[in-house]
Amino acid sequence: MQIRIEPHTLQRAEERGTNAQEIEDVLRTGTDVPAKGSRRAKAKVYPFGQVRLGKYYEQKRVEVIYTVEGETIVTVTVYVFYGRWEE
Repeated sequence: MQIRIEPHTLQRAEERGTNAQEIEDVLRTGTDVPAKGSRRAKAKVYPFGQVRLGKYYEQKRVEVIYTVEGETIVTVTVYVFYGRWEE
């Protein structure tokens, strides 16, 4: 299936601390999570081990919200959460 990352998603990715490569990885290998309406979502936890906005975080969780149009996954937005999740 093709993946189309919308410009809005890339803007949010930059603001929130992720990138196009992680978005594609989440869509290909992430876990399905609930989403509202007809939208879908996948999430994946990555090692982070850095300071963000003055606080140290071990991991980050990237969630991609998307729709499917024919044979193409079209991103809607991306969220990034920082913290620690159990594997």
